[in-house]
Amino acid sequence: MARHPNAGKPASKAQLVNVARLVSAYYSNKPDITDNTQLVAFGTSGHRGSALLNTFTDTHIAAICQALAEYRVSQGTTGPLLMGMDTHALSEAAFSTAVEVLAANGVQLYVQENRGYTPTPVISHAILNYNRGKSSELADGVVITPSHNPPEDGGFKYNPPHGGPADSDVTTLIQNRANQLIKAGMVEVKRLSLAEALSSGYVQEMDFAENYINELEQVIDMEAIAKAGLRLGTDPLGGAGLGYWDKIAKRYNINIDVVNNSVDQQFAFMRCDKDGKIRMDCSSPYAMAGLIDMCDKFDLAFGNDPDFDRHGIVTPQSGLMNPNHYLAVAIAYLFQHRPDWPKNVKVGKTLVSSSMIDRVVSSMGRELAEMPVGFKWFVQGLLHQEIGFAGEESAGGIFLRRNGEPWATDKDGIILCLLAAEILAVTGKDPGQHYLELTERFSAPVYTRIDVAANHQQKQVLSKMDVSVITNTELAGEKIIQIQTHAPGNNAAIGGVKVSTENGWFAARPSGTEDVYKIYAESFKGKEHLDKLVKEAQSLVDQVFKAANVK
Repeated sequence: MARHPNAGKPASKAQLVNVARLVSAYYSNKPDITDNTQLVAFGTSGHRGSALLNTFTDTHIAAICQALAEYRVSQGTTGPLLMGMDTHALSEAAFSTAVEVLAANGVQLYVQENRGYTPTPVISHAILNYNRGKSSELADGVVITPSHNPPEDGGFKYNPPHGGPADSDVTTLIQNRANQLIKAGMVEVKRLSLAEALSSGYVQEMDFAENYINELEQVIDMEAIAKAGLRLGTDPLGGAGLGYWDKIAKRYNINIDVVNNSVDQQFAFMRCDKDGKIRMDCSSPYAMAGLIDMCDKFDLAFGNDPDFDRHGIVTPQSGLMNPNHYLAVAIAYLFQHRPDWPKNVKVGKTLVSSSMIDRVVSSMGRELAEMPVGFKWFVQGLLHQEIGFAGEESAGGIFLRRNGEPWATDKDGIILCLLAAEILAVTGKDPGQHYLELTERFSAPVYTRIDVAANHQQKQVLSKMDVSVITNTELAGEKIIQIQTHAPGNNAAIGGVKVSTENGWFAARPSGTEDVYKIYAESFKGKEHLDKLVKEAQSLVDQVFKAANVK
């Protein structure tokens, strides 16, 4: 994808979403039941869409919540449902719909007091805390967020009692039932007015932040950060955890400067992403350009996306770190500074994350658990203390408490940011400096991920690729040594293909949340070799489309 002329520049007024019109569309627009693209569709991170495209409306959320209420009954889930939302405009509207339908179904809801915002990891952490030691009346959760997606988008994701993202067998049941309700005219959807729901006794307000912040010292060495006297800066990108940083700073006596305190549902303060769009992606140097410009003011800086499940680490010398680079550093540090973790605990990574991680893990004599894309694959390993750290290339990660017990089973951008501060405080070197040391030991790979527009048919074809699509014996001048369509960590299908040589690899797979397919590639031989890998990967995808006769 070519860099847009506006990449890294402030968003223009013409780009800003009309919030009033967006919310009006949420309530007035209805999905066309004859158009499959307008029905409920759970991808790797829940159902996402926009009211302006008839893909995220009151109808969708009401149907999903009715289906979810019925699913909870079928599973015997009788504890409270913990519900959070981020700062997207449609999250507010969807929150009201969810309260109205879930309360009408007799679901006990715990929500943030004063209709505040709640990060994804805080809900996951709260679910595990609530369910600890229980075998019945378990809690589950919902987070209303489209993650880093543009301001006009909405999203809805479900976390069962294990605290992490729901598996595809669960979301498929909810999705299919929701679409059945929509096609039947919504006649089976139970609903109260918002006023009735709030006074029904089924909606209980609480402060999710308090317990989460108080327990941070159980997962991060907060005392070391405080003693080091670091100058820390953060740009929350207007997200759900914006109010957390000041509370964390006060609670642990650390210096955190929040450089942007704005909650603006147009996200007008954002810098444009690589394609010129507004997208709150904390792993993008274009979206994070504002904080990068200020990096010299701090010993370390960081940012998060709107639901705070992702992280972006900025150092004075390295700027915004590539997510893969930071994951490798985090793994190397944690497995040397967490003596109470189980000795046989594994390192979890997605199949499309950097092979630098493989080399780091091997050097420590640890076992690697490679999974398909999607954090749901790490949940059970984290829950049963078999995986100490899990990370994915899109700037998401999670790890165990300092005593080896689970902290959360979803990505946590807050603790990944604080871990960077701990690394600097304890070692005297920031994560960027640590990564340079890793490259001296293991060589310096170059990595890229590109998004290419793809329609539904094309994505379906890519998701069904098998080893037979690879007929070549060489890739970018090297012998192909491995072709994978299943992840070695659990033998689950990766929904695409990964091809490896001695010094490089590429993977191609359709996105589960956007109308694109993704090519991931990495080379330990340099940029020229990486470009060859990407070119040959794109040629392969074109051949697959041609053979399937899809355009």
